[in-house]
Amino acid sequence: MENFIFDLQLLADANTNVTTDEGLSAENRAFYDRALIEEAGPNLVHAQFGQKRPIPKNGGKQIQFRKYASLPKAMTPLTEGVTPSGRKMTATAVTATVSQYGDYVCLSDVLDLTAIDNNILEATKAVGRQAGLTLDTITRNVLQSGTNVYYCPKVAADGTVTAVTDRSSLDASCTLTVDVVKKVAALMKAANAPKINGDYVAIIHPYVAYDLMSDPRWEEMHKYCTPENQYAGEIGRVAGVRFIETSEAAVYTGAEDGCPDKLAVFGCLFLADGAYGVTDVEGGGLTTIIKQLGSGGTADPLDQRSTVGWKALQTAEILIEPYLYRVECCSAFSPYAESN
Repeated sequence: MENFIFDLQLLADANTNVTTDEGLSAENRAFYDRALIEEAGPNLVHAQFGQKRPIPKNGGKQIQFRKYASLPKAMTPLTEGVTPSGRKMTATAVTATVSQYGDYVCLSDVLDLTAIDNNILEATKAVGRQAGLTLDTITRNVLQSGTNVYYCPKVAADGTVTAVTDRSSLDASCTLTVDVVKKVAALMKAANAPKINGDYVAIIHPYVAYDLMSDPRWEEMHKYCTPENQYAGEIGRVAGVRFIETSEAAVYTGAEDGCPDKLAVFGCLFLADGAYGVTDVEGGGLTTIIKQLGSGGTADPLDQRSTVGWKALQTAEILIEPYLYRVECCSAFSPYAESN
């Protein structure tokens, strides 16, 4: 499986992003599709490290990801002149069902006539941001459901460390530290989890990043990679883990989420190569839909409305549990974060 570096052009296929109103010229369709991609793309943080599996157009709602078993060690010495039997790869199919998502905004003829700005363009940008955040959250929620969880320990004023075994036992001292990062990386190495371009990857909230970046061992991004090799949202590296910052990282609050009283808990995702899969649906991956004023027929007899919308087919699936860890912690910067 190839390693995946985030690229906006993955969404830019001419057959994937099609504005469906026939009244628009080809130039206008390309312009508005590009505007939607530019707004949605930067928000697709959680999908960028997954296996991409396309579904051909009209190929149904089922998609199969494949995970391959590791080969055992070849401990038997070869016999001169004798070809060994060899082995076959063992693959397990993981089937997932895609769902369709979408939304639109409605623009009135009065707004079109009186507004100074290009309302269609502004609406396209708005729904583009909404599309990116929606699809990113769908993937994030699947990844957060993983069974491997590590809780950051309590650290007393004298430096005494106490292990934590559940979310409700976390307190304000349970922050993400370099030592925790090293331990989680060690757990992934012990599981022979393959690295992504030479490092593991972690997706964290800005409040968690604040705690971690205060450590002198933190390595700024420009010191180890060039701009063309950086991931979307990447901010730095420590202990062999590259960190991606996003405000869309999971935040848990309140008793209903099992959180300690008046403290927010952040779900940090540590990822290895091949941990999960996401869909990249040909013909419907992310579609811009613009209906011009006057295109509504009898449903809009006075030509009062135009609409700008999007729709997409999306699913995500965890493939290999030991390749993914959710590290839960609080933050010294903002223990009272809002839920999302």
